[in-house]
Amino acid sequence: MFPDFRLVGYVGHPDSPAMGRLGIGDPDERAAEIETELAGFAGDREMLPVLELVVSIAHPVPGEDGSFRTQVTDQMIEDHLDLARRHDAMLLLNIQTGAVPFPDEVRDFEEWLVEPDVGVALDPEWAVSPGQVPGEVYGSTTGAELDEVAAYLAGLVEEHDLPEKAMVYHQVHASVVQDEAALTEHDGVAAIKSVDGIGHPQDKVSTYDLVNESTPEHVHGGFKLFLEEDVEFGPLMTPEEVAELDPEVEYLMVE
Repeated sequence: MFPDFRLVGYVGHPDSPAMGRLGIGDPDERAAEIETELAGFAGDREMLPVLELVVSIAHPVPGEDGSFRTQVTDQMIEDHLDLARRHDAMLLLNIQTGAVPFPDEVRDFEEWLVEPDVGVALDPEWAVSPGQVPGEVYGSTTGAELDEVAAYLAGLVEEHDLPEKAMVYHQVHASVVQDEAALTEHDGVAAIKSVDGIGHPQDKVSTYDLVNESTPEHVHGGFKLFLEEDVEFGPLMTPEEVAELDPEVEYLMVE
């Protein structure tokens, strides 16, 4: 996957436009738009388009099972996998796990993760402990929990003879991932940290630098732009500005 490609894509959910660009309007138009409107972010690499579909949605209501999350239907995932394949893209399953441990939630989607062009994007901001409610606090995970997910994905890659699989984890604040050094390198898995802060370009760069102080050496860099929220604070960052970030951004995601 790296360094041949740069991952560039949209995130979203078709029933909630507020979750991101992928869920707004015609899905095929959005997928095609990645290749035209975001081409500059690929830089000197070949672009690998990404569709990051939110498949586990955290909410402030515990529900009957106390999980504080709802999963999408298999049909929705199948439709988006078909969409990704029509556009030679990768599908990432974005998981807002609520009160369910990440390893357990990821295993719920094994039917899709054995596909060669499907990876995961973990969103620990929404992963809460007992007594906490998603959205009222920053959730968190640990390097050990991320490592368990990576080991599980590596096992799928080996068992099913799959190409390297992407495992993204989003991080908006330093507290969201604790003891990150416990995330070790696994054959067949490309770990990517996507830094998600909203704000003025200068503030976004500062957040990127701060959050990456704890990033293990084997983890690839990721960065998120917010089409609506970022421009309330200043101009949207350009491909040239994103290219100057260190560590290098290898996954650029737009919400």
